Amino acid sequence: MSATPTLKPRLNVFLCAPRGFCAGVVRAIDIVEHALRKFGAPVYVRHEIVHNRYVVEGLKRKGAIFVEELDEVPDNGAPVVFSAHGVPKAVPVEAEDRKLLAIDATCPLVTKVHREAEIHYRRGRKVVLVGHKGHTEVIGTMGQLPEGAVVLVESPSDVGSLTFATDEPIAYVTQTTLSVDDMAEVVNALKDKYPHIVGPHKQDICYATTNRQEAVKEIAHKVDAFIVVGSPNSSNSQRLKEVAERNGCRRAQLVLRATDIDWSQLEGIASLGVTAGASAPEVLVEEILDAVGEKFELVIDTITTATEDVSFPLPRTLREKVA
Repeated sequence: MSATPTLKPRLNVFLCAPRGFCAGVVRAIDIVEHALRKFGAPVYVRHEIVHNRYVVEGLKRKGAIFVEELDEVPDNGAPVVFSAHGVPKAVPVEAEDRKLLAIDATCPLVTKVHREAEIHYRRGRKVVLVGHKGHTEVIGTMGQLPEGAVVLVESPSDVGSLTFATDEPIAYVTQTTLSVDDMAEVVNALKDKYPHIVGPHKQDICYATTNRQEAVKEIAHKVDAFIVVGSPNSSNSQRLKEVAERNGCRRAQLVLRATDIDWSQLEGIASLGVTAGASAPEVLVEEILDAVGEKFELVIDTITTATEDVSFPLPRTLREKVA
C-alpha cells in the first residue's frame, strides 16, 4: 500500500504592495547595464550600486567591478559609476582631475537633499542631518559641505546635546531611507528645542520608503510572522523589519535568500506577511515564497496601499548615441 501523503498546513500569505525596487534603484541598475552595453566591460562602480548582494553579484557577472575608492580605478578610460546613495563632492572632483569617465547614479531624491543642504548653508543656516552614522547616504550628504558644517543627529537624545543658540539660524534635512516614525520623533525634538528651525518644503524621506512602510503597517498587526526580503546593510529594509515589529508582529525577520529563513520563527503560524526592501528584486520574493510553499499550502493575497508610477531618466552620457 502506498503511504498517505502528508497534508501541508494552510498558510495565509499577505503580500505587501508596493514592495521591492523603487525608481531610484531601477535607474541605478539600468545605468550600470547601459554603461556595460555602450562602453563594454569592465565598468567600475564605486561602492555597491544598491545595497543588495544578489544585485551586485549579478552585475559582477556582467562585467562590473566594484571598488571602495577611486584610487582602485585604473587610468584606462573605463567608466566609473557612483552609487545610488550619493557621494561626497570630493569624489567627482577627483574623477575630473584624473579625467575619468564618471557617471553619477545618485538617486534624484538623494540629490534633492544635497541641494537643500547646500542652500541652507549658503543662506547662513546651521545644517542638521537626521540619519544613521556611517551610512553611505549620510557620508555623501555630509560631504556636500565643508567639514563640520553638517551636524548629524540620530535620536531625540542627540538633539538634546546640540549646543546651537536658540536664536541661531538653523535648518534640517534627513536621510531618505529612515523610519517615518523615528524621523518624526527626532524632528519633533528639533522643533521643540528650535521652534524657528527650517525644514524641507516636502519631506526628504522618499516616496518608496514611505509607501513600503505604510504597507507593512497595514498588515503587521494581522499576521503571526513577517518576512522582509532584503540585505542586512540595506537601511530601508532594516526599517521595514522594525516597522513590522512595532506594529504588532513580533516574529519579523530580514532575509536575503530563501536559505536565510529562520524556520523556527514560522512554526505553528497561520498567517505571514511578506514585503521587500527598495533594493530587493522580485525574483528573491518569488524564491522565498517557493521555499515557504514547500512547507505550507499557500493562500496568497496582495494588499495594495499605494500605486507607484515614478521613473527617472538615465544620465545624458548614456542617452547619447556613440558617434
